[in-house]
Amino acid sequence: MSDDFGIADLRSFVATVRSGSITRAAAALGLSQPAVSQRIQRLEKAAGERILVRDTRGPRLTPAGETLLAYAERMLQLHAQAREAIDGRPGTQAGRCTVGLLEDLAITTLPAALADFGRLHPQVELEVIVGAAATLRRLAGRGRLDLVFGDPAALPEAAIRWRRQVELVWAYSPSFDPLADPLPLVMFSPPCQWRQPLLDAIGRHGRRWRIAFQSTSVHAVQAAIEAGLGVGALLAGNLPPGAVRGSARSNLPPAPLVDIAIGRRAGTESDAALNSLERLLRRAVRF
Repeated sequence: MSDDFGIADLRSFVATVRSGSITRAAAALGLSQPAVSQRIQRLEKAAGERILVRDTRGPRLTPAGETLLAYAERMLQLHAQAREAIDGRPGTQAGRCTVGLLEDLAITTLPAALADFGRLHPQVELEVIVGAAATLRRLAGRGRLDLVFGDPAALPEAAIRWRRQVELVWAYSPSFDPLADPLPLVMFSPPCQWRQPLLDAIGRHGRRWRIAFQSTSVHAVQAAIEAGLGVGALLAGNLPPGAVRGSARSNLPPAPLVDIAIGRRAGTESDAALNSLERLLRRAVRF
């Protein structure tokens, strides 16, 4: 071994192993992929041999890497404990995070992000509350949620840290006739904020419509679409298997864009675990 091991390099190494990906480790640490790769290369130089082998399935530990991992985790734990003792305050790598998720988002690619968080922060207890926007807003207003990911209507404006628009997709069963008049619709029940923009889009397109089915549950809406009760609009990641995507040939208008946002409870800006979770959730949005 030619050099000492750096704490930052060890942290990048452990994060990569835990998440199974340099990309995900970079997102969790708030770094670029090249930065994480450089830190691992620096660690390999200090070790004097390879610790990770990169292949199509992701990074794989070498025998030297397996040995180093056990020590790296202990060194990082001791480092955190030393910081806590000197600072005189609890560390941010242990404790509890409570997250509120809109159901539509909870069943897309977000489970993978939450799993990554669990591997990267094994000492943090993560509680996820899935609910409608109104429910999440009540809980956030009472300070019950540390982070909320969903409809901006579920968040006080001052709490919003990140916002973007995503596209909904019309979907119907292969057995359903999208040219039916009036057009049977499968909708989310009020007060869903996405409902009126969809009805407005249909109306502007000149189509007559009727509500054939409505529910507050994503799973129920998916089942109704799959059963051929009508056409509905969902996030692309939530389309039922085998569903047909609506298009101009179906005499359907472009589905509207809808807002999603991330909000945080005041006073959590320096919480490293929450910062990591927020980065992972943002990166998971690939609709």
